[in-house]
Amino acid sequence: MTTPSDPEKQPPSSALTPLPPFRPDLYQRAWLSIPHPTLPLLATAHATSVTIFSLANLTQHSTLTGGHARSVRSVAWQPTTTTIDNNNNNNNTLRLVTGSFDATAGVWSYRDKTHSPSALEQDVTGGDSDDSDEWEFNLVLEGHDNEIKSCAFNPAGNLLATCSRDKSIWIWEDVGGDGDDGGDWETVVVLQEHDADVKAIAWCPDVRGRNEVKGVFSVEVLASASYDDTVRIWREEDGEGEWACVAVLEGGGGTGGRFPRLVTASADGGVRIWEREEAEEEEDVGAAGSNPWGAIPGTVRREMREEWTCKAVLPRVHTRDVYSVAWSGKSGIVATTGSDGVMALYREEGNGWKLVDKVEEAHGPYEVNHVTWCKRWDAGTEMKGEEEMLVTTGDDGVVRPWQVRIA
Repeated sequence: MTTPSDPEKQPPSSALTPLPPFRPDLYQRAWLSIPHPTLPLLATAHATSVTIFSLANLTQHSTLTGGHARSVRSVAWQPTTTTIDNNNNNNNTLRLVTGSFDATAGVWSYRDKTHSPSALEQDVTGGDSDDSDEWEFNLVLEGHDNEIKSCAFNPAGNLLATCSRDKSIWIWEDVGGDGDDGGDWETVVVLQEHDADVKAIAWCPDVRGRNEVKGVFSVEVLASASYDDTVRIWREEDGEGEWACVAVLEGGGGTGGRFPRLVTASADGGVRIWEREEAEEEEDVGAAGSNPWGAIPGTVRREMREEWTCKAVLPRVHTRDVYSVAWSGKSGIVATTGSDGVMALYREEGNGWKLVDKVEEAHGPYEVNHVTWCKRWDAGTEMKGEEEMLVTTGDDGVVRPWQVRIA
């Protein structure tokens, strides 16, 4: 066991070492921190704002304010896009979507006005934002009846999913348009099969094996976790634009790891690993009247109904709700945090899972709302952009990075 307040007393075998926290402290509850998929940037949601930190020097880079009437609950980066303006200049446009308690999602853009492909990366690496380069609140995506709890982009960046207290999941598509005004967005589908608030959503990452799934569905996989104590797996029928729930898992939510596996966490403190069973050969199940999916007529395939099995229950560490779980696609290590203030690391060994390390009071007496893996870009690493670290976000308003060393 380690504690961030006593780094010098940690045992030599400790896997987790607290690094200096991001500055400045936010001094108010922070919900989560999301790293950009390629750039050294970290977005933290707190109150009605989002603070962007530079991962190069662990300090504030810029701030997004004025877009929402109520607190920002979630943040999602869209992969960096390049647009052509009226003067035929290449513009590096950085986009970010915020989900708020005001039931709306906001689209923001930060455009490098020097038209240099490398200028934006140089800017964020240096940690200094030029006055001519500003975040703009471009447009609002409306549709939910209650607060948006989570939002996430698919790996390609063209689909955005949002989920809400209103029990629904909306999938939006970025159909292009001018990068300066946030582009054009269309509603693809509204999914309404959960019986309670939908707390979290996540797309299957772009990992090995993702494109090898047999069946009639596209490679896109969306998982949703709800207070109805289920996790649902959603897929789009190939080329048809129709989405279906293909599996229902009993447990809390979170996705990651090597495809096709999924990790869930719940309010009882449990953490479970699920695995998708191999699909069987296609089978004619008869006419539409006998089709359990109803909305998809004619001949369907048995793999439309996916079977997911709980393969492991991780060692019990948390005594209260597990708020967040993060599975490293690089090392395979799972990290969890929760309302008990504990952060834990687990590693798969042989046919089971082992607790590697845990930190009690990771943010002092405060709850730890979120944990995420991200790449290190700071001066403390010799492998910039390659070495991983953990970042935790808590009710104390502190965003804390952690060095992870496991033999």
